[in-house]
Amino acid sequence: MNPRTDLKAQPDCGTVKAQVHLKISDFAAVPQLISEQAMAVPDAIALNWNGESLSYGELESRSNRLARYLQNRGVTREQVVGIYLERSSASVVAALAMMKAGAAYLPLSPDSPAERRDFMLRDSDVQVVVTRSTYLTSLPNEVSCVALDRDEAAIAKCSDEKTNSEISDQSLAYVIYTSGSTGEPKGVEIVHGGLSNLVAWHRRAFEVTSGDRASQLAALEFDAAVWETWPYLTAGASLYIAPEAVRQDPVQLQEWLVRKAITIGFVPTPMAERLISLSWPKETRLRILLTGADTLHQRPKPSIPFALVNNYGPTECTVVASSGRVDAAESSSQMPSIGRGIDNVQLYVLDEQLRPVDPGAAGELYVGGAGVARGYRNQPKLTQEKFVGNPFDQECADPLYRTGDLVRSLPNGELEFLGRCDEQIKIRGYRIEPNEIIRALNDYPEVTASTVVAREHGREKSLVAYLVPANGSISFNKLRNHLVRRLPAYMVPSQFVRLTDLPVTVNGKIDHAALPAPDESNSIKDSNFVAPRTLVEQKLAPILAKLLNVENVGANDNFFLLGGHSLLGTQLITRIRQAFGVELSLLALFDHPTLSGMSEEIEKLIFSKLQRAGEIPTSTAQPQAD
Repeated sequence: MNPRTDLKAQPDCGTVKAQVHLKISDFAAVPQLISEQAMAVPDAIALNWNGESLSYGELESRSNRLARYLQNRGVTREQVVGIYLERSSASVVAALAMMKAGAAYLPLSPDSPAERRDFMLRDSDVQVVVTRSTYLTSLPNEVSCVALDRDEAAIAKCSDEKTNSEISDQSLAYVIYTSGSTGEPKGVEIVHGGLSNLVAWHRRAFEVTSGDRASQLAALEFDAAVWETWPYLTAGASLYIAPEAVRQDPVQLQEWLVRKAITIGFVPTPMAERLISLSWPKETRLRILLTGADTLHQRPKPSIPFALVNNYGPTECTVVASSGRVDAAESSSQMPSIGRGIDNVQLYVLDEQLRPVDPGAAGELYVGGAGVARGYRNQPKLTQEKFVGNPFDQECADPLYRTGDLVRSLPNGELEFLGRCDEQIKIRGYRIEPNEIIRALNDYPEVTASTVVAREHGREKSLVAYLVPANGSISFNKLRNHLVRRLPAYMVPSQFVRLTDLPVTVNGKIDHAALPAPDESNSIKDSNFVAPRTLVEQKLAPILAKLLNVENVGANDNFFLLGGHSLLGTQLITRIRQAFGVELSLLALFDHPTLSGMSEEIEKLIFSKLQRAGEIPTSTAQPQAD
């Protein structure tokens, strides 16, 4: 399938369209395309992870064996099978095997809270999970587990010939859960036709060839991982899975991209903004940096040696619905657009009555075409609400997806993203329904009422929880630990504000505009302020205060409880390197998030550095800080 497209604005119907329609005769499923690459270039590198490479021939044989093993275990067409693995070659093999078996895959991160994971398993009717032995004890007993290491011998006995499972464009390919407005996650069902359309557009639009080296950074539960994987493996390119240590650090990530000679890759918007601010060495082979999942504020400078492409797309629209190259500029007050619709996708800008708005006017974005999901798993009412009939094509049975995003069309036919129509929060690349966090907060016995908003600090956004304690006081650490067990890390608020009552409007709704900004008087803390004591604490405290936009940081203050998060953590690590000449790891920051804890780690690093330089005898015990 090699569709061509003529992208142009259609102001008379309020759309930005790609004038191409997918033909059934053109359909080729992802497993078929990868099998063709395995036949053509069996020895070429398909996957590289943790210093080890997997060829296309090996990818084909391993996935075929696992597909047959799954079928022997009773996996059938349209069945959803869980992947409970870390980002690795094994997780890619597992996903491919599930599709070859005719099933759909559901990515589940071992880092997810158990309660959320178990809900997704129940809600998606998962009967079988592919995992490793080390994770078996954490999975529910009612789920049948295929442990790749434990069952290795049995899997190896299966034939490595292709399965004869028939995959149509309407067959289910994968299910990914997003934050739910009802307080629970909702599973989005994506079919093979939408996935193949994404793959074909991507390969054409970015001229992907077998000579490309692509990066894979996204967490498995983030739908960007779909986009990072299948377009490249169907093109015979090499996919390099980035180590966890470099994913959140722009400097380390840049070094890894250059060292691995990556030619094309995706990073979330906040990381892209950091990468384009760096100076890139002449040996850089990166030709295209793809970004999306949040509002892009910056344009690359003309000196950047690669193209920056901004992309937009809800999970319900198979990852990407629109895309556009961001022109370089030394300085520009105009925000980058979200581009135009991809191949076989129609974008409509409509008012509340589903009528096209005037060119340049704000309206809600509706998406139609090949990428629109089947719907939400086991939620027919919500599916009917969000996937509506197409008023512009009465004969078309395919629905439009109501995104809830406000946009306007630009004179050049591209779209400008304006914000959300509802209360959904988009932060650091994740779509978050506040009700899911509020429900977890209100389940805590010491909370009688709560709400959650996103607050901006410059260009950084963080979640702030406002709550009314049952007895006037509440333990910050206990509350946060409760949320960590219920929610993924990106949904745990950075700050908690105590209120006597939640402010309401005249019609009884929470008045978000009246919520006070967090400060020293209303923020919930577990300990009284303790002034920095050691020389390192005294030097580090103002660095933290400036980064977090707070007045003072005490010895017992927690970086994450003051509004910090992983992306700010990478900035902090850079500033610590500049101030102290040592490299504090992100893991050390998570393990020692208080000012005193970080300072002790920095002191150890300084001491070790001096020892290696011979300035301190190795037999000398490390001195205690004053």
